[in-house]
Amino acid sequence: MNIVVFGAGGVGGYFGAKLTKSGNKVTFIARGKHLEAIKKNGLQIKSINGNFTVFPKATNSLKEIKTKPDLIILGIKSWQIEDVARQIKPIISKNTLVLPLQNGADNVDKLLAVLNAENVLAGLCRIVSKIKSPGIINHFEYEPEIIFGEISNEKTNRVKKIKQTFDEAQFKNEIATDIQLAIWKKFLFIATFSGLAALTRTPIGVLRTSTYLRNLMLKTAKEIVKIANVKNINLSKIDIDKTFKIYDKLDPKTTASMQRDVMGNKPSELENFNGYVVNQGKKLKIKTPINELIYQTLLPQENSARNLN
Repeated sequence: MNIVVFGAGGVGGYFGAKLTKSGNKVTFIARGKHLEAIKKNGLQIKSINGNFTVFPKATNSLKEIKTKPDLIILGIKSWQIEDVARQIKPIISKNTLVLPLQNGADNVDKLLAVLNAENVLAGLCRIVSKIKSPGIINHFEYEPEIIFGEISNEKTNRVKKIKQTFDEAQFKNEIATDIQLAIWKKFLFIATFSGLAALTRTPIGVLRTSTYLRNLMLKTAKEIVKIANVKNINLSKIDIDKTFKIYDKLDPKTTASMQRDVMGNKPSELENFNGYVVNQGKKLKIKTPINELIYQTLLPQENSARNLN
């Protein structure tokens, strides 16, 4: 397949490298020193599943893409989606599929605000990885997986073709039976953890062993489930229990990507995580006091990181 990976960080870098290794024509949209290193030394993957290096095409300009891609994988932050959708619109044909892998519950809605529905898939990924240094991706925990599907959940030939491509790239993947439920399960996991971890600046090991902080995480999760249920997403207490079982198995030093952004004074996904829960709560008339506490206490720093103060 002719694939464009927009963003070569921990997510786009890893999955894009695997797709390159299996013989697809992959173009990475990257920037800065990371782009320079990829061009000079290739994209290096340091993984618990084995290290490898690929030498893909990499650029910071979509103008260099002369052939309409079959698939565009978005390896960016959720708050960047609408801007990136506008950027990629000129290189999309009626047969191009755009697959968002961001954390967040409303990524498809953001894409649909800019792109035609026929071009948009829904998806998520599970991986713990990051840029170790320019040109090097470190995958250090969790078996990488992509879950994706049509917005309608129909098992179309085009999603089956993507699955075949992912299978050939030898990473775990699944066409979801209910992609919206799958996205909300991931959202429950990441939003429950990220905001409180950013606020306390502590890893999961501290959050899960403190009775007080663990209880705050539980209350955060329950508020998310209430929002989901009103939106006809069938999250339940069982999903909360499964989420906390995953927390309990993680390396105690594990941190969330949003947490690392906040601690690095970078723009984060605060608006797309706890902020989204708060905003949906107001819209749906559901109280979300814990999410609002997390959101409002982190908001001044978020505004500072975005030069909005």
